[in-house]
Amino acid sequence: MNSKEGPAPAEAKPTKVDPILRNALRFTVSAKEYKLLHHYLINRSPPAVQKRAPQPRRYESIVLSKNDYNAAAVRASLRVFLATQTGLKLWDVISGKLFSRGQSQQSNPKTPLWKSPNTRLSLSLSLILLFHRLLYRFFARLRAHLLTQDAQPFRRRNARISRVLVSKLSPAFGASLAGFFLGVYPGDQLRITVAIYFMTRALEFLYNALEDDGWFKNRPWWFGSWILAPPAMGQLLHAFVFDRDCFPKAYGDFSMKYAANYIQRRPEDYPVNLSWPRVYDIIDALGQISHLNWPPFVSPILFPTAKTLPTSLSNTAPITDPAHPVIKSLSCALLHPNDPSCLRTYITYYIRTFPSIAKLFTIILTAFSLPRYKFFLKSPLSATDKLAKRILSLSLIVTGALGTAWGSICLFQHLLPRTFLPTQRWFLGGFLGGLWAIFERKSGRGNFLYSARASIESLWKVGLKRGWWTGVRNGDVWLFVASLMCVNVVYEVDAGAIRDRMMRKGVGFLRVEGLVDQVGGQEAEKVVVGDGKIHED
Repeated sequence: MNSKEGPAPAEAKPTKVDPILRNALRFTVSAKEYKLLHHYLINRSPPAVQKRAPQPRRYESIVLSKNDYNAAAVRASLRVFLATQTGLKLWDVISGKLFSRGQSQQSNPKTPLWKSPNTRLSLSLSLILLFHRLLYRFFARLRAHLLTQDAQPFRRRNARISRVLVSKLSPAFGASLAGFFLGVYPGDQLRITVAIYFMTRALEFLYNALEDDGWFKNRPWWFGSWILAPPAMGQLLHAFVFDRDCFPKAYGDFSMKYAANYIQRRPEDYPVNLSWPRVYDIIDALGQISHLNWPPFVSPILFPTAKTLPTSLSNTAPITDPAHPVIKSLSCALLHPNDPSCLRTYITYYIRTFPSIAKLFTIILTAFSLPRYKFFLKSPLSATDKLAKRILSLSLIVTGALGTAWGSICLFQHLLPRTFLPTQRWFLGGFLGGLWAIFERKSGRGNFLYSARASIESLWKVGLKRGWWTGVRNGDVWLFVASLMCVNVVYEVDAGAIRDRMMRKGVGFLRVEGLVDQVGGQEAEKVVVGDGKIHED
């Protein structure tokens, strides 16, 4: 015992360490982290490095402080900044190498470090984390102080303010003010996407909390998150035709890739010197046909001397001129010129498209299931059966949604007068396609919310473009702060309402609880499905 206690006074000499160096060490590495670093790294270093590096007990005496909360918050903030900055830089390098193959590389003008979007994004995230922790502790300590007997005179003089500050939710509201540091990042597409994402997640968690509280006991069987899909798909299809600059490009590219029956590609034996409409030229032509109130088709085969196409649609002549003479609608002549039957085209679409989409989902879902290999090893038949059902279900729903959206163009031609809702019927077609989501209502909440987010963002851009509303300066930042408040309040009242385990860990990390699931150790993970039933996982 004496041999162990003897050196202790000699090591504990923090007064001999420069204060600036001491604070730099405190805000960089904690004593516990340094102990691990010393054990796994420094002990394996050259003798010269081991001699100069202090022992863990010596380091602990140097950085020893009565209150390590602020230092821990700064350490976490610095690490978020460095990790984000490094990740973004690596992504720029990798994406530049991958996406610039075969292209002449252009030298971009150098941006000062403090003006770089990557730096400002990293700084924004790190400041949000830092001030969220500091503000949460400040309001928590202020609340605890105001609840003491000594603060009773203040509570009497300032009754309204005191009721707010002593509320259980005051730390959650106060800490959320850190969300204003999202404004450090330039106001571009990413900031809007982040704000919309947090808004939808906050509303999802609020709904879960209300559901746990018994607000939706008597809802009908069909009520669930799937009802977001029809209006979202309707809005997206309308924007795709008339406001493609406000439409997510990934959606459009995916839809066009699996629209072989309705989008006529250039034939391989078509003469090179003759023009052929591009894919999006055909979509623009469909929008123009809508504005012209869906004109009938006049076949040049039957009337070679008549003017069969409006001037604005002359670029589609290579498709419509040889179309079957029996076709009555110009849109049908453009979509399926070789087959006069709309129903047969619709059925053929499923036969041709379903295998391709099933192959795609097989690759994607199999890749996502690899982390759960233990489940496959334990129950291979059951796991494979679930995976196969999931693949078939998603493939059928996506094929049905796309096919219904395309087929509705022909359907409305047969059911509706030409001048009835000439442009709005695109929304109706997308709405019908979105109804396929009812077959995925038990496990497709994530997909439905993704579609809803894409639709909200698209609708916002369309409204700005057409002057339906005007944007509020830094409105996305205010929306982010309000969403962060909602998430913090739900976490404070009912942490289990945040079904996403990683999201719960993230909120806990913002509050210095660490990346630990505070709910997982107390109760089973609850998985809410679209039909409203809560199953224990």
